[in-house]
Amino acid sequence: MSIRPIHSLSDVRAIESQSFESYLPFTSVMHALEVQAQRHPTRAALKYVKSSDLAEPAQQWSYPELVAQIRRAARLFQSLCGQEQPRVAFLLPAIPEAHFTLWGAEAVGIACPINYLLGEEHIAELIHAAQVNVLVVLGPHPELDIWSRVAGIRQRCPQLKNVLAVGGCDALGAGQGDVLDFHQAVALQSDAALRISASLDDVAALFHTGGTTGSPKLAQHQHRNQLCAAAGAACMYGASDQDVIINGFPLFHVAGSFVYGLSMFLVGATVVLPTLLGMRNTGYVQRYWHFAEREKATLLAAVPTVMSSLLTVPKNGADTSRIRCLLTGGSPLPPDLAEAFERQFSMPVRNILGMTECGGIIAIEPCAMARTAGSVGLPIPFVTVRAVNSDGQAVPAGEDGELQIHGPNVSPGYTDAAKNAGVFLEGGWLNSGDVGHLDSEGRIYVTGRAKDMIIRSSHNIDPLLIEDTLHKHPDVAMAAAVGAPDEYAGELPVVYVTLKPGAQADVKSLLAFAEQHMPERPAVPKQIFILDALPMTAIGKFFKPRLRELATQQVIESRLTDRSLQAKVVAQVQADNKGVQVIFHCGDDAAASAVKEMMLPFALRWRVADQAVTQGAAA
Repeated sequence: MSIRPIHSLSDVRAIESQSFESYLPFTSVMHALEVQAQRHPTRAALKYVKSSDLAEPAQQWSYPELVAQIRRAARLFQSLCGQEQPRVAFLLPAIPEAHFTLWGAEAVGIACPINYLLGEEHIAELIHAAQVNVLVVLGPHPELDIWSRVAGIRQRCPQLKNVLAVGGCDALGAGQGDVLDFHQAVALQSDAALRISASLDDVAALFHTGGTTGSPKLAQHQHRNQLCAAAGAACMYGASDQDVIINGFPLFHVAGSFVYGLSMFLVGATVVLPTLLGMRNTGYVQRYWHFAEREKATLLAAVPTVMSSLLTVPKNGADTSRIRCLLTGGSPLPPDLAEAFERQFSMPVRNILGMTECGGIIAIEPCAMARTAGSVGLPIPFVTVRAVNSDGQAVPAGEDGELQIHGPNVSPGYTDAAKNAGVFLEGGWLNSGDVGHLDSEGRIYVTGRAKDMIIRSSHNIDPLLIEDTLHKHPDVAMAAAVGAPDEYAGELPVVYVTLKPGAQADVKSLLAFAEQHMPERPAVPKQIFILDALPMTAIGKFFKPRLRELATQQVIESRLTDRSLQAKVVAQVQADNKGVQVIFHCGDDAAASAVKEMMLPFALRWRVADQAVTQGAAA
């Protein structure tokens, strides 16, 4: 394939003038990686920064070395499974072994990346639902404890016979003697070319949708879906074999695997993995710009909350002149945050829209085009996006509707077809659950969410999961969970409850109950509020727009108090079909300036009254 940089919608149409098979002449993801190993025999494919010590060089694998490790991993999985198809789950951070495992599993079977932050019960449910027969997991490690859940997972999954530990095998306790050392087992395998017959329509992976979504929902990924998404991203980036990207996203997230991973491998670029803890390694983050200089980074990848954190990290003389773009997605991008980042670091910021159900990518703002505030860019090649009304009819340009996607990136559906209803539609269309519109030049704008998910640091949390947990408390009559805005996580879950008559539970005891019984850690509510009554619709459903108003009002008033602005600023919060908006009434220009600084990291619509320019994510 040849990557053609996108400068306008006409460039996308030029790419689409050829057949999809000409655009992507591969039979599988592994075939694409093999081709790159032949084309780039000396180029570094993968680098791993082991520590936050700048003096310690990164480990690296050339494209042939990466492919060799993938082949070994694939053969290992085959040898463990005998006549069965390897179905390989892994609980790994963004380390090289995660790449060996993901691509090796896809080469000879089906990969099932699982969020290692999930609870033991939920992980076991996913393993059952995916019919996993091999589990690769980080062994005992002082920086990240995943291993402590393995014994319980195995008790819940007696059919899971093959467990491989990545590191820490010397520290394994009694009863774990049947666990294999991943590194030793892989090293025993041949790195000769694999003899496999593959089709673009074969299922390569099962990705669970988001971080915490209640009962297991596994989206099937065909090789076609992943290649379409990754190649489209490479075109939008104008990527080449001279690019180096810092990608700290874990591979259970489609961003780590495809948006910033496979997209780079398809052009012979280098992917840098920033330590086992990724961007949670505070020592690494404090030296981020010097690591970017050392690795000769040209592209950066970060969610908006990380961008906000990086604004506080001084460059201290680091040379970042090679960096040509920062790529972001996973949660709404406040235009003010993008502008502040571009102004402070003199590098463009580009937005991305994606979903697990479509290989991770729907649209991207091309690096070669000017950024348009509020836009998530153009659909990637061979992908069509439309906005429809409540009757399913397409609406004119500029008019809001529910966004739907059609193209080779769209998954064939969930493993449980009963869950497809309302998401996978007739004719191959995917219902995104987002509200938005297209402009006359084909750019997409997301203005709200039709679905009720809480997005915490790019993890999707189903409010029903939180509500069901609190309903198990003997004193709780009703519970309703919503997302409260947060500068760093985007949203944090909060819950409003009513108590049964005569109940004595208080907020502290309810929070302790949630902490103990919530199946997923990211879903544990940040705050719980006890109300006399919950706002309801005429038909008896929770009126969540009002609860989002309350949650936003409480956060904004807290931040105003923290900055001693409560006497000079009045915040008016209101919800509409585009979400929540905050209007500030400021006593003077100094207060208005302070509000602008305060709101910079928030992914909210907001404005200062009597000012023409609207600030915020959906401006």
